[in-house]
Amino acid sequence: MVLAAQVRADDVAWAAGGPASVESAPDGAMDPIAALIEQRLALRSAAADETTALLYLGRGYRPLWGDPERASALLSAIEQAATHGLDPQDFRPQRLRMLRAVPDDPVERVDRELVLTDTLAELVRQLRYGKVDPRTLYREWNYTPVPNPYQLAGELARVLDAADLRAAIEAQAPAVPLYRALRRALATYQSLAALGDWPKVPGGSTLRPGQSSVRVPALRARLQADGEEGLDAADPARFDALLAAAVERFQERHGLEADGIVGAQTLRALNTSPAERARQVRANLERLRWVAADLEGDRLYVDIVGYRADLVLGGRSAWSSKVIVGRPTRKTPSLRDSVVNLVLNPKWVVPPTILREDVIPGVVHNPDYLESHRMHVVDRSGQTIDPASIDWSGARRGGFPYMIVQASGAQGSLGRIKFSLSNRYAIYLHDTNARALFGRAERALSSGCVRVQQPEELAVLLLDDADHWGPAALAAALDSGRTRTLPVGREVRVLLHYSTAALDASGRLLLRNDIYDHDAGILDALAAGPGGGH
Repeated sequence: MVLAAQVRADDVAWAAGGPASVESAPDGAMDPIAALIEQRLALRSAAADETTALLYLGRGYRPLWGDPERASALLSAIEQAATHGLDPQDFRPQRLRMLRAVPDDPVERVDRELVLTDTLAELVRQLRYGKVDPRTLYREWNYTPVPNPYQLAGELARVLDAADLRAAIEAQAPAVPLYRALRRALATYQSLAALGDWPKVPGGSTLRPGQSSVRVPALRARLQADGEEGLDAADPARFDALLAAAVERFQERHGLEADGIVGAQTLRALNTSPAERARQVRANLERLRWVAADLEGDRLYVDIVGYRADLVLGGRSAWSSKVIVGRPTRKTPSLRDSVVNLVLNPKWVVPPTILREDVIPGVVHNPDYLESHRMHVVDRSGQTIDPASIDWSGARRGGFPYMIVQASGAQGSLGRIKFSLSNRYAIYLHDTNARALFGRAERALSSGCVRVQQPEELAVLLLDDADHWGPAALAAALDSGRTRTLPVGREVRVLLHYSTAALDASGRLLLRNDIYDHDAGILDALAAGPGGGH
């Protein structure tokens, strides 16, 4: 238990704003309340969270909750937790309502003291870092973790030192525009959900402007329920121009291609109820609490659900591009990384999953598969192997001792530039030979890596060497066909992030389809009891 290590008191003196000192009675002994607090904390399990213990150690075990109004401020902040998508019941507000007065009995006073501090510590942690530990949901997760108990104790001390406790608690939540927009949306959708569901549009074939269908009146009613006006028509079954324009506006609000056509993705968004939207907002509030600390400073941000990448330098977008991400069966993971180098005219060593699930079955069904894909087989020493000598039918069962390599060049799967990352999952950014796919609205099409539409501009920015690697020099190196590995001159964090909520260029909230069905796992974890795995 940390309290046994009193020699570390100086390490947490910051929590008191100065050297740790224990409040003393007139005869020089420790104040009885402080002594009892120390005793109670010493008896806690070694597995207990150390934040509260470290806070009191840094403050000489002096009590912190002598003013009943501070307990009232904490209770008020807990009630407000619902507006952040958190559950106030996690903090047992009924118990706190019974603790507002300061009892005369020392044991009861200390019990009250520690309950209030523990509750505040949990509330601050949930608001600042989220309730759920994302590592329990995603094995690849490596964003900045929750700080250690010493740092958490320091943060808690600053909250307690604030003149307005409730405002200080509220200030722990992410101070970013998306978070504020999500809180407003949560209130809106919860109010709408209280009124019931909106009309559903029956399933069926794609609805296109100009058509007539028995499903069109339901579409019209659904959009009217969403606030669209002027949609009444002499022929309610006809998909007229006014209705098409309303569909386009709906699609824009939900991050869909604004083509006025009601296909599967648009139908899914239309039939998402207000209650479901409120749950989606809650999932995104939690998700944003996980990553808010990393969304500052220079960064290369890949918005997986939005199919876009942005390089942010000095607080401004220096580059933006469409991207293609992993399909639902081969999801692009959410992770924090960095570009270690650029490879011009890269060769492609086929990763194990693609080898096992795509290439080997492809060769079994088509002996010309390797040649048509400009691939060859090599052993571990790099020697070329005749593919005819391999038992391809048994390769998936007995293991495959070789590597499949695709030749470099614009026709290769990696295109002409690869942005190598440092993760161990073989995930990176690269050019592509299938550039027509960028014309699609939904671009979850890859095997997990991120394909970039405008890699040359990004390469120049990351090389950050105008004397040697301007656009013309880069183009010449690419045209040479030679494979070269170049170190980056500009180091920025790479954030591959999954979010079903975003802000558009005008600051309007977009609630998007959950292409990987990740929201449900977050909501299940939020519904669990306090702790969430942290």
